[in-house]
Amino acid sequence: MKRHILIVEDEEHLADALAHNLQFEGYATTIAHDGEEGLLLAETIHFDLILLDIMMPKLDGIEVCRRIRATGSRVPILFLTAKFSDADRILGLKVGADDYIVKPFLLEELILRIQGIFRREEWYASSPDDDDVVSFGSGTVNFRTFVAQAKGRTIRLTEKECMLLKLLVERHDQVVSREEILERVWGYRFSTSSRTIDNFIVRLRRYFEPEPRHPRHIHSVRGVGYRFTPEPD
Repeated sequence: MKRHILIVEDEEHLADALAHNLQFEGYATTIAHDGEEGLLLAETIHFDLILLDIMMPKLDGIEVCRRIRATGSRVPILFLTAKFSDADRILGLKVGADDYIVKPFLLEELILRIQGIFRREEWYASSPDDDDVVSFGSGTVNFRTFVAQAKGRTIRLTEKECMLLKLLVERHDQVVSREEILERVWGYRFSTSSRTIDNFIVRLRRYFEPEPRHPRHIHSVRGVGYRFTPEPD
């Protein structure tokens, strides 16, 4: 079955061109020309990916993304936007986007980004059933349900938090470089985005470490990356 992509873009010529080229690559497409229409379609039809412009009439892309994530949907969202500052990129990731591409962009790059998102989905879903639940310290994580138990409370993790933790757990006791984390979890290697990893690591430590400032499980390796230790000495 073809993967179905929703294109939410108010520039009609760009939306039509994207739809045509994605269909040529073997995807099914649906177009919405404003945020309200895109949100309605996202809430009523199953899509495998949403290409979402940020600056649109009625509802901007940031608000559309927030509302989609508020429903519990984990559909991959890739922002298409003319806004290119680090702050814009980080805001997009914070509200739940999976990737971010700045206009004007090369069609080949967009196709590679889309393929990367689908590859990461397949990697995340590839674990055997007995690896779905991982325990370390006093915490437990279910990578299928995105629910963790730690410090006596229930935590609903985001998809990116789960993907980052899963990568570290799979490579336990090994150093995972920042470049590999960006490639495997976010699908790109923008050096300015490495600060995003730091923010996610801080959150994971806050969830699971008894003393976040003195971690027992999620360690920084200066100048290289991070190492996960399930059973510290």
